[in-house]
Formats: sequence, C-alpha cells, structure tokens
Amino acid sequence: MKDLSQGRVLLVGAGPGDPGLLTVKALEAIQSAEVVVFDRLVSPEIMALIPEGVPRIDVGKSPKCHKLSQDEINALLIRLAGLGQRVVRLKGGDPLIFGRGSEEAAALRARGIPCDYIPGITAAQGASASTGVPLTHRGLATGVRYVTGHRARDAGLDLDWPSLASGDTTLVCYMSAMNIAEITFELMRHGLPATTPAMAVASATTPRETRLVSTLGGMAADIATHRPEAPVLFIIGQVVSLYGDVAGMAVPEGEARCYA
Repeated sequence: MKDLSQGRVLLVGAGPGDPGLLTVKALEAIQSAEVVVFDRLVSPEIMALIPEGVPRIDVGKSPKCHKLSQDEINALLIRLAGLGQRVVRLKGGDPLIFGRGSEEAAALRARGIPCDYIPGITAAQGASASTGVPLTHRGLATGVRYVTGHRARDAGLDLDWPSLASGDTTLVCYMSAMNIAEITFELMRHGLPATTPAMAVASATTPRETRLVSTLGGMAADIATHRPEAPVLFIIGQVVSLYGDVAGMAVPEGEARCYA
C-alpha cells in the first residue's frame, strides 16, 4: 500500500513549446510523474514526452471556456496528492509568470501538501530568441515589462496605462488577443505614438510559429484580419524595428507590416 505521506506536487514550467528548451529538471519531473495535470498552452511536442500510460488530466482554460475553475483545479491537485501520487502540474512557460502557480502552491501548502516549483523559459524569452527581436537594446529600450491582457472572469483591464506608454520600455502582452484593440487604444491615448513598432508571435519556438509585424496603430486591424491561433504574444516597442536586421528576415521596404 502506498504511503500517503509521499504525495507531492511539482509545479513545472513547460517553456514556450520547443522541447529542447525544457530544463533538465523539468524533463526529469515529466518522465517520473505518476499523473500529469496540464494546461491548454502546453505544446504537443512537450506532451509527447510524458511516458505512455501516465494519466493526463486536461484543465486548460480558453476565453469564456474553462474546463475547471481555479478552485476546482486546486481541489483536484489536493485530491491527487492525497492519494500519495507524484503529481506534475504542467504549465506553459513559467509557473510564476501569469501561470497561477503561486495560487495553487498556497492552496496545497494550506493543506500540508509539499510542492515545489520548477521554472521554465517564459514565452517572452522564447519569442525573443526565435524571432531575434531583443527585449532590451542599448539606445532603444532600457527596460521590459510583462503585462496580462486578460483578467479573471473577463473583468475590465485596469492597467497603469500612463506608465506603460513609455517609449523607452519594451512592453510584452500575454493573453491579449481578444483585447488588443483596447490595449493599443489606451497606449496611444496615453501618449505612445501610433507608429511604435509592434509584433505578434503565435506558437513561438514551435514548427507552427507565425509572426505578424505591424505598428501600434495597425496591430488591432491586422490581428482581426490574420487571426493567429493561440498562444499569441505581443511585443510593443522600438526593439521590434530590429526584426529584419537581427532575425535575418527583412521587412519589405515601404510596408508597415508583413506576415511570415
């Protein structure tokens, strides 16, 4: 009979999608899991690394469609760990960057269940590396800020727009496809020029990656036209002007946008 005291949850970052970008520790956790509870944004390539026969429980959320609420996910993790299982809670990117990992850890620890974090490369870093667009660059961006473009229960965005509308900072917007029109409008309303370069990267680091290069003023219309599939990350700032030079994929002269 299994010792129930050995139940444990590992909150594992699966990275942006490319299995080669997993940490060694994350791979070891996945391959030794007794049950995997995974999110929608974990790539098929990462899921393929789970050993055959290990139960997989899909708790992924998409806009206006949640298989389980966050409270129900917390309860599921508590129940599985209470059965003495080694549970891997697999999250796209990093569990502590818009991954609700800290909420789940708090619920587990409140019940006396041990849990640990295994970090992952967050989507912004993955998209930056795969496109060649740096998140900071001397003379263009002295800092970078990560923000969420979606709030729980579809609450309105209450971001600090005046501080975000900074020409010296790279802004990376997660989970923003549905609200990109509002985000770009507010940034322009608070002073960021409509000509500010912007890029949308879908499924970064995977074979399905697509890139949409535009401007702050044009991004909402371009996204409505091209409709890239999730996950989509937005990079806004002067660093995007380096896309053609750094990534080796030149933007056609005279065109404000391209889709590749």
